[in-house]
Amino acid sequence: MSRSWMRTLLGVVVLVLALSGTGVAQAEQARDVTAAANPATWSPPSNLVTPLNQVWSHQESTYGNLYGFRNYGWDQVFVNGGYLNFCVRWDSSAPVSASLRDRIHAKLAEQYKKWTDVMVGHNNWPYASVPIKVVGWAVRDRNTLQWNDNSVDIYVNNIRENAPQCAEACGRFFVRDGQYRNCPGGVARHYDQSLWLTAGMGGGAGGDWGQRMGSEYFVNNLGSSSMTILLHEIGHTFGLDDFYDWTPSGVSNFIMKAGSSASITEFDIWMFRDWWRHLKSRYGR
Repeated sequence: MSRSWMRTLLGVVVLVLALSGTGVAQAEQARDVTAAANPATWSPPSNLVTPLNQVWSHQESTYGNLYGFRNYGWDQVFVNGGYLNFCVRWDSSAPVSASLRDRIHAKLAEQYKKWTDVMVGHNNWPYASVPIKVVGWAVRDRNTLQWNDNSVDIYVNNIRENAPQCAEACGRFFVRDGQYRNCPGGVARHYDQSLWLTAGMGGGAGGDWGQRMGSEYFVNNLGSSSMTILLHEIGHTFGLDDFYDWTPSGVSNFIMKAGSSASITEFDIWMFRDWWRHLKSRYGR
């Protein structure tokens, strides 16, 4: 399952939204998480009920295997018991210092937390947090990575899709039984998703396999509170749709509608929670 987005005039749109709306959206998100601390049932704001129903109906009519697909981000979290492991596919010749590596890891975890935190205490969600750990980096040339410690596994010149790839034997996309018998590091060093950073790429792509975007975009936005493309693509990993050719009633600006919001909004949060509402029975919740 994979969804992608490309935007024109992205820089202008994101800059304006970031300057004008990011703080408001974050404040709204914080209030909404607090308000949803205890509900054991579905309880969205009344003004969002209709557009949420429209979105779910649209997904039911357009996704080929909506309920049968078993590798959404939700599935991965539950198979692991509440965490996710990552591989970084560094599809670039730009050097990476240990400091830059650590900042990339931290930013990925920070942005993922913006999604998973909205589930804490909501509708029988069992996890207080979903830790994110990077266990591997894949490169064409080992000299690109300017560190010698063994904090992550390093894969050199293993090419797939014309890009460096971490060992397939360690990847959930390739191994679905959870055993990783041929992964050198076993279950502890497996990766559920890839953060695929490609030099010169515009826009992004996302799905059960992970998220892809420009390496320059990611590095240049390490200081941003909301990394818009990454947040959008994480939404796809958990099943959320694109909105290229239609917009639900009564809403207009939200991160899953590419180019309309720089950060996660209340409507994005409730679309995210709606996926949990429809899938949680498969996890006995």
